[in-house]
Amino acid sequence: MEKNSKSEAKGSCTTYAQLLKGNRDFVDASLNEDPDFFTKLAKKQSPEVLWIGCSDSRVPANQITNTKPGEVFVHRNIANVCAHTDMNMLSVLDYAVNVLKVKHVIVAGHYGCGGVTAALGNKQHGIIDNWLRQIKDVYRLHAHELDLISDQETRLNRLVELNVIEQVFNLCKTTIVQNAWRERDDLEVHGWVIDLSTGYVKDMNVSCKNPDNLGKVFALD
Repeated sequence: MEKNSKSEAKGSCTTYAQLLKGNRDFVDASLNEDPDFFTKLAKKQSPEVLWIGCSDSRVPANQITNTKPGEVFVHRNIANVCAHTDMNMLSVLDYAVNVLKVKHVIVAGHYGCGGVTAALGNKQHGIIDNWLRQIKDVYRLHAHELDLISDQETRLNRLVELNVIEQVFNLCKTTIVQNAWRERDDLEVHGWVIDLSTGYVKDMNVSCKNPDNLGKVFALD
């Protein structure tokens, strides 16, 4: 047992050392490409995109979109949920929309999402169950469609897509987005799903530029 503990500790130290080395390699590569890279980066950020994605380590915003530091403002949580009670997400949204003046907000889900998989089951996982309830609500809204899908993987993939669509609508229902639409016409909210097996993005074609599709009760005066 002691030997295994020492081996695990050594592996952890190796991983940590690799992170530090990775940082040095990143700095060296960036400076080789542009000696003023960090000087310019430190002055300001002016991203045109807010990415609200899943915390899953396989879907990093910059790599998926082939963008550089400073080009995408990022918020991530389990299963890319946009809840009206989540002050963390709302604060990020408010800053991105009203201070940074981003033009695109992207809700990015992915097939094989562990959060969606857990939400579709009945097993208890702990405190996260309270978070997953929001995805179960997405299932409740679309239960008729989902229950007709016999293949489990296909059903999970469809719930991933429906979850993204519902989170897009959740964002559009906020006063943050609706007030911004009154002041400018260059803000759009989009829904994407990433296929981990190919790396490609599927645009769910639910882009919103105004509250017209939200329903009468959600469009605010």
